[in-house]
Amino acid sequence: MDDMAYEFVLTSASDGVGTLTLNRPDRLNAVDAAMAREIVEATKELLSDKAVRVLVITGAGRAFSAGGDVKFLGEALDLAKYSDAMALVRAGSQLVRLIRDSPKPVLASLNGVAAGGGANLALACDLRIASETAGIGQVFHRIGLHPDWGGSYFLPRLAGTARALELIWSAEVVPAARCLELGLVNQVVPADRLAAATAEWASKLALLPSIAASLAKAAVYKSMERDLPAALAQEEENQEKCFKSRDALEGFAAFSAKRPPHFEGD
Repeated sequence: MDDMAYEFVLTSASDGVGTLTLNRPDRLNAVDAAMAREIVEATKELLSDKAVRVLVITGAGRAFSAGGDVKFLGEALDLAKYSDAMALVRAGSQLVRLIRDSPKPVLASLNGVAAGGGANLALACDLRIASETAGIGQVFHRIGLHPDWGGSYFLPRLAGTARALELIWSAEVVPAARCLELGLVNQVVPADRLAAATAEWASKLALLPSIAASLAKAAVYKSMERDLPAALAQEEENQEKCFKSRDALEGFAAFSAKRPPHFEGD
């Protein structure tokens, strides 16, 4: 796949890994409505590419994303152009649904601060790896706003309700080490190791048996809204699909031959 051209986003794909880089570093990758539309479109294109088995989302420069562009939002509210402000919110809603509904793993690589909508874009991803210099902040209350881009959904599921309210009400940016303690990120690595550690993890995810991995992603998220009998029934249905896949045949053959499996996704 050739790199696609966008004004505020960089995209690439190689060896099963697609990468989407928020590319407005002079604004700490703050997102206005136009940039949000580009992120949505780029995410759609990468996730629909059959050669892409895992998506990495990261930021250019010093930040992952400072969230919604305060200048853009301030001007919209000052002129009572609420539809312009809501276009940014609705694009974010579309984006997080794309990530969660995709059968493919999505990994956020936090190279710096992730605040507001940027924080919740990271939380919408399946996994998060962070630089020691990164941080996550629900900063909405600093400017009298409510969490959007899925924050009120993801945060309590990751950190619990009391911690979620604490983080929202404090509006503080939480350092990477504390994010790890709270379960907001999976790994924290030195800043100079982030790119390599992200590439290593993404490469491993790209080698997963895609049918089994996609079914597991859906089952894990749906389990939070199901009782145990429904979860068990879903597991049985998913396992039967895996039993009938060529990936399972390959997995058993590789195990018997004491070699690494080569999954092809069917």
